Amino acid sequence: MAPIPASQDKYSVILPTYNERHNLPVITWLLARTFNEHKLDWEIIIVDDASPDGTQVIAQQLQKVYGSDRIQLRPRAGKLGLGTAYVHGLKFARGNFIIIMDADFSHHPKFIADMIRVQRSLATGGGYDIVKGTRYARGGGVYGWDLKRKCVSRGANLLADTVLRPGVSDLTGSFRLYKRKVLEKVVAVTESKGYTFQMELMVRAKAMGFTVAEVPITFVDRVFGESKLGGEEIVEYAKGILNLWLKV
Repeated sequence: MAPIPASQDKYSVILPTYNERHNLPVITWLLARTFNEHKLDWEIIIVDDASPDGTQVIAQQLQKVYGSDRIQLRPRAGKLGLGTAYVHGLKFARGNFIIIMDADFSHHPKFIADMIRVQRSLATGGGYDIVKGTRYARGGGVYGWDLKRKCVSRGANLLADTVLRPGVSDLTGSFRLYKRKVLEKVVAVTESKGYTFQMELMVRAKAMGFTVAEVPITFVDRVFGESKLGGEEIVEYAKGILNLWLKV
């Protein structure tokens, strides 16, 4: 794999967490290794929603290991929604690129290098505005899900693609690289706060004319802890598609 050319870019990773004390040390180590191997400037912003399992204690220990210049802990008072977690983290980000991803190993940091290479591959405009990981392009995939959950995910993306026609795959995916200025502009007009936040970000970004590229990724079900996706989130997702269809 070709090395990533040196640059002055800084990459801020926003990690929303809730009960991730077992996952956080390892995902942090993997991120640090990835960035350091490619000689990239980086930081991790941990947005914890008052986890009762001691996630914030682990985050504080990680600050001692890696330094507070690399690890920021930006806690909130409670579970306030995934979308607002990214907005909260964005306030403290110091990088000109923002990476959003899950802290539970669903998104492996090894794909970040490919995302950066693809972002820089567009010769004009400073590269692609957004690069998103996709499970549904050739070379991508999902591991650890039963047939029911795979069907739900495929069906959700098929519904969104049919109704909204965004021109990208895997609208529900949450492993993305944004130019900071682009993310700030899209967030400013995004109304969703929960699990439809990712979908609305992408639909609005495309409607605003921003350039988007995709990188195939393998999605692995969480190693520790329980999935936070339930019936209420599925209903919210369906309502979000209808809302976007009416407004965008």
